[in-house]
Amino acid sequence: MIRPDLRAWLAARSESLVAAAILLAGLWLALRGGWFFAAIGALVLLVGLSLLLGAIRRLPFRRGITAPGVVEVDEGAIRYYGAAVLGGEIALRDLVEIRLLRLKGRGHWRLRSTSGEALLVPVDAAGADALAHAFTALPGLDMGAVSTALAHVADQRDAVRTVWRRPG
Repeated sequence: MIRPDLRAWLAARSESLVAAAILLAGLWLALRGGWFFAAIGALVLLVGLSLLLGAIRRLPFRRGITAPGVVEVDEGAIRYYGAAVLGGEIALRDLVEIRLLRLKGRGHWRLRSTSGEALLVPVDAAGADALAHAFTALPGLDMGAVSTALAHVADQRDAVRTVWRRPG
């Protein structure tokens, strides 16, 4: 009943659309009249706004799956199971640097641990959108800057950008 291209567009932006609906519901509730509904509506507006902001910042992480391999984030560890290349695992507490780079026409996350090991994870591998949630746990990480870097690397041929280093 729904065209496939419209269904794909809606699926990619479903989180943002739900947050916008919550925002509109809060606005509707705030305008119902009286201080009680205005206060409840204001709270719902704040929740909707925070959800919408987070959804917009995670939107660049949602990409079509075109790279081989699977990314898994589980119990504080990032695992990449590579199909054509070796994968690996790095614990979030051991991460010291995250770089975004483009190799052979494809974007990759380069995750470096305290022991100097590096893990290359394609940005368009299956499950790579879960990295947005994992990265938010890192101290001092600016998700807005990460989203901007992700868009910048997608536009360049061979680009490297450091998006986070562990403070101290």
